[in-house]
Amino acid sequence: MSRHLIRRRILAAVAAAALLIPVGVVMASPALAAGITNGGFETGNLSGWTSTGASTSVTTSGPHSGTYAAQLGTSTPTNGDSSVSQAFTAPATGGTLSFWYNVTCPDSVTYDWATATLADTTAGTSSTPLAKTCVASSGWQQVSVNVTANHAYTLTLTSHDDNYSGDPTFTKYDDVTLTAAAPPPSGITNGGFETGSLSGWAATGASTSVTTSGPHSGTYAAQLGTSTATNGDSSVSQTFAVPTGGTQLSFWYNVTCPDTVTYDWATATLADTTAGTSSTPLAKTCVASSGWKQVTAAVTAGHTYTLTLTSHDDNYSGDPTFTKYDDVALNNGPPPTNDFSITASPSSGTVTAGGSATSTISTAVTSGVAQTVALSASGLPAGAATNFNPASVTAGASSALTVTTSTTTPAGTYPITVTGTGTSVTHTTTFGLTINPVGGGPIRVSTDPYTNSTSQHATEVEPDTFAYGNTIVTSSQVGRFNDGGSSDIGWNTSTDGGTTWQHGFLPGITTFQGGGSFARVSDPSVAYDARHSTWLVSGLVIDTAANGVGVTISRSADGITWQNPVVAIGNDGQGYDKEWVVCDNTATSPHYGNCYIEVDITSSGNTVIMSTSTDGGATWSTPASPADTPSGLGGQPLVQPNGTVVVPFSTNGTSIRSFTSTNGGSSWNASTLVASVSTHAAAGGLRDGSGLPSAEIDSSGTIYVAWQDCRFRSGCPANDIVYATSANGTTWSGVSRIPIDAVTSGADHFIPGIGVDHATSGATAKIGVYYYFYPNASCTASTCQLEVGFISSANGGATWSTAQTVAGPMSLSQIAGTTQGTMVGDYISTSVLAGKAYAIFAIGKAPTNGQAFDEGMYTAGAITTTGGTVRSANGPIYRAPARPVTVPPITRH
Repeated sequence: MSRHLIRRRILAAVAAAALLIPVGVVMASPALAAGITNGGFETGNLSGWTSTGASTSVTTSGPHSGTYAAQLGTSTPTNGDSSVSQAFTAPATGGTLSFWYNVTCPDSVTYDWATATLADTTAGTSSTPLAKTCVASSGWQQVSVNVTANHAYTLTLTSHDDNYSGDPTFTKYDDVTLTAAAPPPSGITNGGFETGSLSGWAATGASTSVTTSGPHSGTYAAQLGTSTATNGDSSVSQTFAVPTGGTQLSFWYNVTCPDTVTYDWATATLADTTAGTSSTPLAKTCVASSGWKQVTAAVTAGHTYTLTLTSHDDNYSGDPTFTKYDDVALNNGPPPTNDFSITASPSSGTVTAGGSATSTISTAVTSGVAQTVALSASGLPAGAATNFNPASVTAGASSALTVTTSTTTPAGTYPITVTGTGTSVTHTTTFGLTINPVGGGPIRVSTDPYTNSTSQHATEVEPDTFAYGNTIVTSSQVGRFNDGGSSDIGWNTSTDGGTTWQHGFLPGITTFQGGGSFARVSDPSVAYDARHSTWLVSGLVIDTAANGVGVTISRSADGITWQNPVVAIGNDGQGYDKEWVVCDNTATSPHYGNCYIEVDITSSGNTVIMSTSTDGGATWSTPASPADTPSGLGGQPLVQPNGTVVVPFSTNGTSIRSFTSTNGGSSWNASTLVASVSTHAAAGGLRDGSGLPSAEIDSSGTIYVAWQDCRFRSGCPANDIVYATSANGTTWSGVSRIPIDAVTSGADHFIPGIGVDHATSGATAKIGVYYYFYPNASCTASTCQLEVGFISSANGGATWSTAQTVAGPMSLSQIAGTTQGTMVGDYISTSVLAGKAYAIFAIGKAPTNGQAFDEGMYTAGAITTTGGTVRSANGPIYRAPARPVTVPPITRH
């Protein structure tokens, strides 16, 4: 009979014998000891231990130390496990459990072994300090394992033999000891890192150091992570005891996190090892540049804690994250005061008198414990009322604020103060309500709230719009700087097809809003990614020297609540200008869900580049240029239903060209000519966006590109709005003139924004065009009257409606000044939804609030694209007078 068959029979017999053990027999357990009892077995017996199995004894043959050791199994075969176990409690400081073993196992670990298990009965977990081991003669070996303070454990030491006669297995165990850990220091060691090192702290992860760059106080701070990408967590930790009278731990942090908390973060955890609990004083936080912030947490005197400070980076090269920590301290003062914060999101809204606006009022515990907060509002205009649902919250919860107006509520902008009255403190936040009159012309949707002295107030310029479903999202510069950029980008969102609007400001970009790190931002553009259900707003970020340094993308699921931005392109020492973003929203496209950014590198002669995202704008590809490396700016990408991307752009004001990609942005084809550009410079020193295209697409993929041009007016005395079309982005139609008025009218037209209803195409395509104009092209800076016009077509541009004036006139002194002229924007935008055209545009009015300007964002509401009978024109064409052209032009942002 084979050895393995013999083994199987023996094992079967063992199993059968096990069935003979009487049901209901319970072995009594010894009382739980405060340490190990008789760990050296020097009583000459197994007192203190519970023994089970075939053979358990003590032996004087070759103990590890002293006279005795435990022996499990014998030098003759035994059957199954022979074990001893003991329950004990770990010391109050924690410590180390250790034991020695000496196994004699002539077989293999498949059949015979020594092993030890340690069950943490407090935590409900188990470990195996000694995994199954079989060595012919191991000699004495030590095993050590850490134990947690005050936890209850059961240690089981085992020797297993399969009863095969040729290789009996037995194991000796000795010197089972429990060593208490040295008590932690009382208080924090080197909490300010002023040793110039991390002494007193245990460091783990990719990058941990001290730095002299901008500590919170003193000379040094800890820095976790670096300004280049790292991988995973970088952490420092310290274990300490809270002295008598200690009630509060505090520390300061400063996180630089250009990404989102999904990927990168700072965090801190505090484990109370005495109580066996854990808390997170600093939840995962990601802010582009937080500045120094303090965190506090309550602690209990006499308890032992481990504080772990962490910075996490996902190793993505475009947005390295690092965090500084400093001034970790314990106070012996009174417990922290119960306190809370209160915010409104959105922080403003716009309605027509008789309408209502909503905002979410959120509270958060900032110190101590949560308290009840009663909500109220003041500063309402006549005829307005508020409702909070619920009227009071526990700090940490939110309430829905609804502000209702009547048709007699006077128009204007009202700062409504929302007050949260707690049981110990009171705080306020502001909700800005703008009320437009009923039937009173253009509706104001937003205003500039900033007060920094470095930019012009109140000014809003350069809007873009995008519509998807019943939602319209717009963006604009807010607080225009004279030499480039603005204090922030404002958003205006309507979720009911333009009937009511909410507005606010993008967080985390500039130093003026939401803890951003950039000095300014410009050139906003809006897109929607249907595949990832994400709204995107791009921005050109600008440094303190007024240089465009890169492109950011801010994202939102609803167009109202916005995440901190990601840096999509740049921040690499090069100069950038005039970015634009679009997404592929055709579900049948092979590249559905791709988003594309166009921007030019000003420091490389306005080289045009493109970048692609496949994850809703969270990450972006390395930029690439079209095959002919063109120079230009102001490209507006469009995506055809088959996934082809077409990008019309300006060659620095001299012509319009376009290039394409048919492989989802993996590469870009050489550019082709759309048309040359002949322009008349707008009078009065107005900054008129000369040469920049406005582009849109219909449902079949036909592309429309519009710009201002004087080719149809002899001698180039003024501009018309003209356009060209293409089915593929490489072959273009001739240039057609939109018939706003007669070529002899004397009016000048510029800054067009063309929109096409994406549900229409071809001969039934519905088109809306907003534009600015002077009724008299020959005006001067003091006499020019700037107005906003609109015209539409219902048949793909074959014929047009009668043009209408929707806003103005305004004087040039009522709009922001820049180094390149007074400004409403280098571009505007139109979106056509269900046959109705929407746009927002800048209107300057005489200021009445003590500021230099009153230039805000307005809308004419929904204008139906009715079309008409006035035909487009394509001749005669005149050559414009020669004029000098600088290539590339001065950066425009």
